[in-house]
Amino acid sequence: MTDTSLSAQSASRSCVPDPVIGAQPVLSVRNLSKVYKTGHRALKEISLDIHKGEIFALLGPNGAGKTTLISIICGLVNASNGTVTVAGQDTVVDYRAARSRIGLVPQELTTDAFETVWDTTSFSRGLFGKPANPAHIEKVLRALSLWEKKDARIRTLSGGMKRRVLIAKALAHEPEVLFLDEPSAGVDVELRRDMWELVRRLREEGTTIILTTHYIEEAEEMADRVGVIRRGELILVEDKVELMRKLGQKRLTMDLAAPLAALPPTIAAHGVKLEEGGQQLTYIYDTRMERSPGAAIAALLATLSAEGIIFDDLHTEQSSLEDIFVSLVRPAP
Repeated sequence: MTDTSLSAQSASRSCVPDPVIGAQPVLSVRNLSKVYKTGHRALKEISLDIHKGEIFALLGPNGAGKTTLISIICGLVNASNGTVTVAGQDTVVDYRAARSRIGLVPQELTTDAFETVWDTTSFSRGLFGKPANPAHIEKVLRALSLWEKKDARIRTLSGGMKRRVLIAKALAHEPEVLFLDEPSAGVDVELRRDMWELVRRLREEGTTIILTTHYIEEAEEMADRVGVIRRGELILVEDKVELMRKLGQKRLTMDLAAPLAALPPTIAAHGVKLEEGGQQLTYIYDTRMERSPGAAIAALLATLSAEGIIFDDLHTEQSSLEDIFVSLVRPAP
């Protein structure tokens, strides 16, 4: 990223007001379903509210319905049932007004190969009936490190640069809601980090961000709330921190001073496992357990002491959002 951004460099995420959950949502989906002519039911009664200024991550395995949902909201696919409103405007009844409030960065690198970066970005702004604004186009291109490429034809750009152009086109008409459909697919780590920074800056300006991603670290890094979709159903919507608190597990690992040939029954009764050739004890516990985790660990340590087992080191690890996601979408046995 260059020093020029879509917001003042002094802005910080901590200064951004939290989304007003009780306020009118900027995006509202109600009872949305999609059934194709083949009979395939891609979406099943999806209802969801997204609030101004939040970053919402939609997670799900391939074929879960993420892209179908975004395509319906953006007016690219017709729903079988249900409604979508953006800033109070129905995407069917008030299509043009509602659609002008949305920016979409698709998965596919669909760009006008023989157009210049400047022309294709400016044209995208005009598609939504916005008057020419060279200063805004320049600001967007500079923020995406595209300014030096403004006169280059799209076909001459690298894949990463083409991805930046897609984002520039989506931002050209100053949307209130920005959809990023797998924005990091096929890009290098540096560009991915740049896009994360851009997303944060957009949020600071009040833009609402909805992203789908296979990179769970993106959701863990940026999202305020997380939704999980599985086989066309929205099975969970939760504040990210609260989700990890509710569904997360912790692993307690103890490196033993001397190896054990076998685990004494009194210790095994705590649910502890002997690993690393007898050199390590592991204890996995749920942070939601009825008994206080602290009390359970204290009881375990007391049993170890009673058995004369000494450990050199002890540390804990928290489940990642990826662990939680996998547990949610894993097929039932």
